[in-house]
Amino acid sequence: MNLAIRPTWFSFGGTAAIVTSMGLILGLQAAASSRQAIVGALLIVAVADNLSDSLSVHLYQEAEQLASREAFISTLANFATRLVVASTFVVLVIALPHDVLPWAATLWGMSLLALLTHRIARARGAPPGKEIAKHVAIAGVVLAVSQLLGTGLATAFG
Repeated sequence: MNLAIRPTWFSFGGTAAIVTSMGLILGLQAAASSRQAIVGALLIVAVADNLSDSLSVHLYQEAEQLASREAFISTLANFATRLVVASTFVVLVIALPHDVLPWAATLWGMSLLALLTHRIARARGAPPGKEIAKHVAIAGVVLAVSQLLGTGLATAFG
């Protein structure tokens, strides 16, 4: 069995960590949450939601009758990717001033998403520019909704 690194081993975890982390930061920032609350939310999602998603992906791969070893390696790779990527956003929250954070997190996240999309598009033989535009637009919708939810929460409970 060829166990060369495959995009499927990190694409799900990477994408989930990038988009979820940006959404949490923008939404919680708009809800006037503290730095501690934002870091806590990122870490909880990086562990609890990541474990849940990893189990789901693993079960899906088993249902698709993927070889056990390959399913296990893919699951671990996606878990590790998501944990590492989410950790980079935690560093941003800790290191940056509150007013700069949403812009920096968005720039960092969109850059990571564009890089990941570019690698996958090239591997598939698809036009990277079109794929990047599509994925960045979808992530933009997630960010807009997160910001609106955060603003609504701040208005309702602030």
